Amino acid sequence: MESNNWSKEEMIAYILLFAANSNFIESNKERNIIISKVDMDTFQRIHDEFGQDNDYQSLQKIQNGLIQHNYTPEHIDQLLTEIKLLFYADGEFDHLEQHMFLYLKRIMRID
Repeated sequence: MESNNWSKEEMIAYILLFAANSNFIESNKERNIIISKVDMDTFQRIHDEFGQDNDYQSLQKIQNGLIQHNYTPEHIDQLLTEIKLLFYADGEFDHLEQHMFLYLKRIMRID
């Protein structure tokens, strides 16, 4: 599935999955947070797609999805807040997650 065909929920699930995998450990708590935002079918479909993509493809899909859904800086800030909450789900905001957060912050700024 190409990002230009994603619903807003699918895009959010993909971005959160990308963030959750930043430290190579997708915890049950992180998974549960993502599932609380989308239904199980959407989660599974996007999870399968995410598993087939490399980092470059993921970043392209994220940027394209934000553009497609006309995300404003305010929407991006809300999404970054959700990502930060996801990182704290396991009680720790480790080094890899901190670096990924800064990286996502930079690449999600669409001008």
